[in-house]
Amino acid sequence: MIASVSGRVAAVSPDGAVVEVGGIGLAVQCTPGTIARLSVGGDARLATSLVVREDSLTLYGFADDDERQLFELLQTANGVGPRLAQAVLAIHPPREVRRAVSLADVKALMQVPGIGKKGAERLILELRDRLGSTTTDTQLDGPAAAAPGAGPLTPVAPWRDQLSAALVSLGWSSREADTAIAALAPVADEQLTATGRVDVASLLRQALQLLGRS
Repeated sequence: MIASVSGRVAAVSPDGAVVEVGGIGLAVQCTPGTIARLSVGGDARLATSLVVREDSLTLYGFADDDERQLFELLQTANGVGPRLAQAVLAIHPPREVRRAVSLADVKALMQVPGIGKKGAERLILELRDRLGSTTTDTQLDGPAAAAPGAGPLTPVAPWRDQLSAALVSLGWSSREADTAIAALAPVADEQLTATGRVDVASLLRQALQLLGRS
């Protein structure tokens, strides 16, 4: 198992990054929240999980070990594969996942594309006793948190493009993504003014809430 990768970030995209390790560029699939903490040319350390299939080897990257462990634990639930586990972490940081499961918050889990009411109830039933305390702190819980060794907290692409790509990859249409982006533009402007950056992970969660109500 490849537990982590450390090196220079050679490239980024809406769904992943390439990290150079020992002269080899490793393609790592990441959530928007993790990608937003990387910058091309900067150094990064990502906790990783290698998913082996008959026809593919896919390396998933995370801001810390806690997120990786939760990613792997989610897959022990019936019907949850790596893509759905990654979608859960794209919508909710680890602490919120634990909170939703421990408090049986079906609606929160249903915000994740691909999880319906029955799927959410099954996740709660199967994982409630295994996810740990809801008070556990993780590096992705706060908007200003950063992965150890990561570059500056600036988006790797214009926030509109990154948010649109993330929504489309989660199953929404380009038109729906554009509608959510237009609604959240004032929020992004406020973040940029207050902190000098746009928190794409936070905007993604708000966009999914908006689209879920429409």
